[in-house]
Amino acid sequence: MENIILNQLNYPVLSVIVFLPVIGSLLILFLKNNNAIRWAALIVTTAVFLSALPVLSNFDKTTYKMQFVERYPWIPSWGINYFVGIDGISILFIFLTALLSILSVLVSWRAIGTKVKEFHIAILTMEAGMLGVFVSLDFLLFYIFWEAMLIPMFLLIGVWGGSQRIYAAIKFFLYTLVGSVLMLAGIVVLYFYGGKTLDILALSSLRYPVQLQLWLFLAFFAAFAVKVPMFPFHTWLPDAHTEAPTAGSVILAGILIKMGAYGFLRFSMPMFPDAVKFFTGPLLLLSIIAIIYGALVCLAQKDLKRLIAYSSVSHMGFVTLGLFALNQQGVEGGILQMINHGIITGAFFLMVGIIYERTHTRVISDYGGFASAVPWYSGIFIIFTLASIGLPGTNGFIGEFLIILGAFKVKMLTGALAAAGIILSAGYMLWLYQRVFFEKLNPNYEHHPLTDLNLREVLILTPLIILVFWIGIYPDAFLSFMRPSVTHLIEQAGSGAETNNLAQFIKEILGWI
Repeated sequence: MENIILNQLNYPVLSVIVFLPVIGSLLILFLKNNNAIRWAALIVTTAVFLSALPVLSNFDKTTYKMQFVERYPWIPSWGINYFVGIDGISILFIFLTALLSILSVLVSWRAIGTKVKEFHIAILTMEAGMLGVFVSLDFLLFYIFWEAMLIPMFLLIGVWGGSQRIYAAIKFFLYTLVGSVLMLAGIVVLYFYGGKTLDILALSSLRYPVQLQLWLFLAFFAAFAVKVPMFPFHTWLPDAHTEAPTAGSVILAGILIKMGAYGFLRFSMPMFPDAVKFFTGPLLLLSIIAIIYGALVCLAQKDLKRLIAYSSVSHMGFVTLGLFALNQQGVEGGILQMINHGIITGAFFLMVGIIYERTHTRVISDYGGFASAVPWYSGIFIIFTLASIGLPGTNGFIGEFLIILGAFKVKMLTGALAAAGIILSAGYMLWLYQRVFFEKLNPNYEHHPLTDLNLREVLILTPLIILVFWIGIYPDAFLSFMRPSVTHLIEQAGSGAETNNLAQFIKEILGWI
């Protein structure tokens, strides 16, 4: 109990945040008017965001301990509890989830005209699942929320997606399901080894034999690497992004793919420090490959959404590079970059959805000359473009700077290769901007002029613009939340013994068999 601080508010704030969307989706079941459904979804998602504000104002930034903890017996005979809480790592994801859920509802206001009730129920259910993952401190609860996210996203892609939506939805489902099943096997092993408890904090405090750590790390890695997605487990992502509706792409890029990196932070690093140390080299190599490969593939893309999707592979490579650098700068940079990626890539998918409503095409060669046709849209797009390539003063710069600093502390070559990825990122993003906003205007739009951003669309993008500059100019407002938790995490991960030897690894594996 020493690693937790019980909820001191006079109401169960985390339970309210998690289950408010569930209650909202149940209420929507009884509504018939589409506008009423949209307004109800907007009110519920906004209420979730407002409900989370007391967490910010009452959060103790000086400790790594879990705060606002709620713990009640659930299935006592199995040692399972309803156990939730947050620390400096998870708190920022709560707000990112709540914010992007509001924006997803707003951007779908006109874009979704069929099965409106089912669509918004899926959005709210997924919001509950995502929030549940970030607050769970019991493995069964975590796994239920983890799996609960799959179904609504599968439906969003499969029902409201593009022409290849069924293929993309099934591919997304199969990839993530296989990884999840292997993680479940790992959870079962932990349950029995840990004395029949699924208490994540208690299991994190145990020391496991090296052989067991290696196997469990691989089991959890299967789930998290697919979710990130790390190279070479990324192939589901471009299809899912391309076929998903705008709201689905925003949630997928903004939150869902962060779950994998969050899993590494919450489980792999504190529970399997020996295994993490053994696999650090290969993981850093996969991260560098993802950075370079994702950027190079972006240069060959003809579809706007697909380009943004592959850029996510590259950017998430930066995230895993920072995490597995296993030092303060790298891990803080990795976590901050997860937030940054959610803001920037979420904004890109919003903007792609906005322009698609006007042009009904995502083919880059169909654009051109938009700077004069839609100047407000062009101005805001360049802000997110500069943030994406890490211009100083924007949030992207802070995250990538910390990650590269952490990578250089590990090995000079690793940091140099990561820096090369930034150059490639600038290349494909600026070239994209040139093709879309400069050059000659497509003749089709001379006869059918495009309309610029309306008030609703400006309001959707405004909070993301504010966050780009807020984090870029004063990052400590966000880093201060995570610092004690990251320091504690590095102490846990750093307690592992050096086992970076292939012969020793094979011996350990054979010994376990």
